[in-house]
Amino acid sequence: MRLQQTLTGGVLAAAAAFAPALHAQTPELLDARLTVRTVVSGLAQPTSIAFLGGNDFLVLEKATGRVQRVVNGVVQGTVLDLAVNSASERGLLGIALDPQSSTGVYLYWTESSTGADSTALDQVPLLGNRVDRYVWNGTSLTFDRNIIRLRALQADPNQPLRGNHNGGVLRFGPDGKLYVYVGDVGRRGWMQNLPCGPTAACPGPTVPDDQFGGPAPDDAHLTGVILRLNPDGSAPADNPFFAVGGSLGGEVGANLQKVFVYGVRNGFGMQFDPQSGRLWAQENGDDSFTKLDRYEPGQNSGWIQIRGPVDRIAQYKDIEVNQFNLNLQQLRWPPTLIADTPAEAVARLFSLPGSQYKDPQLSWKYEVAPAGLGFAPAALGPDFAGDLFMGSALDPGLAGGFLFRIKLTPDRLNLSFSDPRLADRVVDNVTKTEITESESLLIGRNFGTATAIEPSPRGTLYVVSLSKGSVFEIAAARLVCDADANGRVDRNDIAGILSARGTAAAADDPRDADRDGTITVLDARACTLQCTAAQCAP
Repeated sequence: MRLQQTLTGGVLAAAAAFAPALHAQTPELLDARLTVRTVVSGLAQPTSIAFLGGNDFLVLEKATGRVQRVVNGVVQGTVLDLAVNSASERGLLGIALDPQSSTGVYLYWTESSTGADSTALDQVPLLGNRVDRYVWNGTSLTFDRNIIRLRALQADPNQPLRGNHNGGVLRFGPDGKLYVYVGDVGRRGWMQNLPCGPTAACPGPTVPDDQFGGPAPDDAHLTGVILRLNPDGSAPADNPFFAVGGSLGGEVGANLQKVFVYGVRNGFGMQFDPQSGRLWAQENGDDSFTKLDRYEPGQNSGWIQIRGPVDRIAQYKDIEVNQFNLNLQQLRWPPTLIADTPAEAVARLFSLPGSQYKDPQLSWKYEVAPAGLGFAPAALGPDFAGDLFMGSALDPGLAGGFLFRIKLTPDRLNLSFSDPRLADRVVDNVTKTEITESESLLIGRNFGTATAIEPSPRGTLYVVSLSKGSVFEIAAARLVCDADANGRVDRNDIAGILSARGTAAAADDPRDADRDGTITVLDARACTLQCTAAQCAP
């Protein structure tokens, strides 16, 4: 998406700018069966977390470059401090724990070329986005090795410097492979479905993407992709383009061997469904067609030729040409070049052997700026287990930082909607960050910029809010009278209430049925009425 308030803008930079004014707004859930609380606050633009234990996690700070350890809601200290460039959407962005090692920690971050934290757009190496492996010794992180270096510098002729579209999400899949979400970093080449480069004449002469090469995915143009890597950074032999990359050879061929999905614009959310093992991710649009999809090996996600369902190509072109800033954030391939028909758009896709395009599971006609994704664990309750939660990349944005809840079909292959208006899998909202046709999906508001949503070992969902400097926890609301939190009211609860007679009760104590602040025999009587004869019989 585009931040119109600043030339150097990025979604995360915009969220940080809004943070002071909106910090006081309290996250709110719209379903009484769920509760939300603040785990920790006072963080400096947190982006993502990784759990070391039930109440023990590492949290990344975008602009300070610090990895902080939080135990029982208290920051214990800094376990690593990197010299980051945090201009626009750069910074310390992603973390993943090595499932094959108790000590391996992977980080996605943007390196400052100054040796210190910086915010200048030009103070990055060309390949300044990097994924590194670190070793955790229980108190600190120590550099082990670099996994891959990726494009960061955006210094394109005839337009301002930029620093957005870095992606930055890391995930280990159920196959033990490392998946890396890389935004397009403003490139216009093969991976953006421009086989001739940024030119209107294609087929025709091939032109370089920029002063550093391209349009083929050399090291400076391996962008707009989801990579699938072995933990050491090498390409798995069963990757979808391993064979074609091997036949091509050289730097470009070696890079193609690492690609799992291409034609990706940019996004901040990527998660594996714990029930099916399939990969889901979101892509931010420019002004049109936010995307949420299940990604398959070898998928071509369509950018820059197609956004949303291909039969909406006319709307994509109209919105990008006539309604906003007319440039898709890069002047060298303007939206006037978007195809006029679905058939023309499909024909223009850069087709690698074994690749395939499919329409997304869900699109928003106008950009709504999504961010983190997370699947609800079973402990949230049977009505929520396995549902996909999606946060906002903008604060204030829609609903002060929306939280959407989206159900999946029983086979876990598709999204499922109760609103018949979504049968076409397009939310026909009326402008950007607007809720029309998303009403049935909204489950929370005022979460700010929710850059990560993670299931916790406690059976809850943690929401990382960059703009609020906080981490929130979503849990199942405890039933009144359910003193042992086993999901029902039974004789054990009644016995516990009677044994605690005369005890002062906290505001949310389930034993205090009448909410008068004290546990009494009246509470036991009230709770007895809530359980069946079989459950409460002597």
